[in-house]
Amino acid sequence: MRFLVTGGAGFVGTHLVKLLIEKGHEVKIIDNLIKGKKENLSDVFDKIEFINSDIRDYENLEKNLHNVDGIFHQAALTVVQDSFENPEEYHDVNVVGTENIFKLAHKHDLKVVYASSSSVYGHKEIMPIREDTTRQPINPYGQTKLDDEYLYEKYSKLGTKIIGLRYFNIFGQGQTPEYAGVITKFLDRIRERKPPIIFGDGTQLRDFIYVEDIVMANLLAMESQISNLLVNVGTGNAITILELAKMIINISGLDIQPIFEVPLEGDIKKSQADTTLAIKSFNWKPKKELREWLTEIL
Repeated sequence: MRFLVTGGAGFVGTHLVKLLIEKGHEVKIIDNLIKGKKENLSDVFDKIEFINSDIRDYENLEKNLHNVDGIFHQAALTVVQDSFENPEEYHDVNVVGTENIFKLAHKHDLKVVYASSSSVYGHKEIMPIREDTTRQPINPYGQTKLDDEYLYEKYSKLGTKIIGLRYFNIFGQGQTPEYAGVITKFLDRIRERKPPIIFGDGTQLRDFIYVEDIVMANLLAMESQISNLLVNVGTGNAITILELAKMIINISGLDIQPIFEVPLEGDIKKSQADTTLAIKSFNWKPKKELREWLTEIL
């Protein structure tokens, strides 16, 4: 089959493109290269069609849907703290751009699998979080992802096939500070033989999910007979940020202790996925554990 991947030169998009190629699919990528990098695709670049464009360009999007069987929509601005500084830009890219995708999918009868986020939930005390939990985002980035879910509801009622995957905290090779940034930052400090910096008291709870498990969820969602769904994609397991720091220090063998600084604005206190629906819907479950991956790379 032939798929369009928006944001295909970014962290998740790159891994998704490589999986699609591995499975024998043809891939067309749209990426404006503001966050993504062509070099991320260097080993498959001769096997893809790359278009340097923006998802806000409706006409160019439509022009590139010729002979496409489905759309994986990964393009977005994702830095929580940055969203406070640039809320209008975040809305423009994440909401206006996403509606372009949904509108064209409806017009051309294409299925969309897109990146939603656990940030739509906001602060929650009861863990793990189910999909029917009240959505109350606490930062502009999370609000854009909730606005996308309102668009999902609108276009689903019109008969458009859309599946939204609520990503929890992603880790993996090639990750950037935008995705599970705490791991990247901890590892950068450890490699410099410096102590990890924890913002807050370290009791923040996170569900870290491996990027290749994320992209497999995307593929299984596209291949499924399910037309419309919003679903959590996490591990169902959680670790505190302090536990994460101590784990990385322990694996590194360094004799250091983390440093604590003031909490970050818009930081969610607890996040842990109930993955029952994803397992039931797509026969999917995560395979790579965080400690296993950290041990491999340190």
